[in-house]
Amino acid sequence: MEKDLLEEDNIPTNFGDRMADKIASFGGSWTFILSFMSFLFIWISFNIYWLNNKGFDPYPFILLNLILSCIAALQAPVIMMSQNRQEEKDRERAKEDLKINQKAEEEIRSLHEKLDLLIQQHKEFRKEMQTRKTE
Repeated sequence: MEKDLLEEDNIPTNFGDRMADKIASFGGSWTFILSFMSFLFIWISFNIYWLNNKGFDPYPFILLNLILSCIAALQAPVIMMSQNRQEEKDRERAKEDLKINQKAEEEIRSLHEKLDLLIQQHKEFRKEMQTRKTE
């Protein structure tokens, strides 16, 4: 009835889903940010200083802009695919949490009813003992 959602994470997915998750994981890391900043710095430095701004991509770096646009155009939908998969997992976990909370609430309600019954029986027992003492 209840499925183990932690095991569900280990279920093999298709190649596209695995790639989307890995790209999203890497694209949102400091490793990516620092390596990309290094790449930009090297690209710009190489074209301005070493090639005296007459290299394969002189200022205003049209080729670099094209590369950055392509990366952004491809990276954004891949990250969104990964987020959608994660959102679906979160939705499933929330549904499972709701079921567990409802069951716990039902059990607590049942315990309250039993406790109320015990309290009532205890009061009746005390009344009965009081009446026996007075007789």
